[in-house]
Amino acid sequence: MNSPEISRNNQSLPVFGLLVGCVLFGMGSLIVVHVSVGSYAMAFWRLLVSSLIFGCLMVVFRQHFPRSRRAIGFALLSGAALGLDLALWHESIHAVGPGISTLLNSLQIFFLALIGVLFYSEKQSMVRIISLVLAVFGIGLIASPEFASNMQAGFGFVAGIASGACLALSMTWVRQAHRYETVAILPLMTLVAIGGMMILLPLMLWLDGGRILPSSLTEIGWIVIYGAIMQCLAWGVIAYSIPKLSLTLTGLLLLSEPVAALLLDYFWLGKAIDSVQWLGACLTLVAIYLGSINRKNA
Repeated sequence: MNSPEISRNNQSLPVFGLLVGCVLFGMGSLIVVHVSVGSYAMAFWRLLVSSLIFGCLMVVFRQHFPRSRRAIGFALLSGAALGLDLALWHESIHAVGPGISTLLNSLQIFFLALIGVLFYSEKQSMVRIISLVLAVFGIGLIASPEFASNMQAGFGFVAGIASGACLALSMTWVRQAHRYETVAILPLMTLVAIGGMMILLPLMLWLDGGRILPSSLTEIGWIVIYGAIMQCLAWGVIAYSIPKLSLTLTGLLLLSEPVAALLLDYFWLGKAIDSVQWLGACLTLVAIYLGSINRKNA
């Protein structure tokens, strides 16, 4: 949707912010791999750290929560969706690795397109339909070797794709919050963190069992970094940028996240990714790119 608030001549800062935020977001997968707490607990602690930081900054800079109940409600809903996105992404990381899980998470562009069709009267071009076919084929190429060698591949793929759906909902609800009231970034992110913590707390207690608390000071330090850098800085600039860009341009720029995660997974963590999977990854990235193109600008 080409909203009237989007200024094509003043997009440099939000574009740069979204790129930086997405790359940092993807790098957080390295921390998830090396901390022993459960997926839901990791997401909860990340949002708890960020809520404390954003809450303190909100007081220091004298920013206030929105007055509109609908704006507050959509911010909390965005946080709930983000909390589920993070937890499912963590599950996928543990099952199939950071690179593939982040690539699957980035399929959120197709969920964004579906939301655009259903709720914003966006029309889909033949290019986007072709991109969906390419994405399915690409995911098939990635999955075939993984399913042959990894018992957790099925769960990892389902969790990764589901996390993308939750991320699309979170982004959409951030935009909706701004429709009812222009919300300053610090109270917005505080509300998002609170919404995520509310849904993650019972799930963490239920599903993570004895993996709720970090086991060492080092793990506590990594969790603090995860919350401060990946949630406060990365998601903060993403939330700042989203209302200033179209949904399609947002999806295009999110390509930077899976590219960074795939390279880190291969070169840093040493995950075996064969030529068929690289081809599938490239096709999927091309599909995400095509799916992100605004029909009027294609």
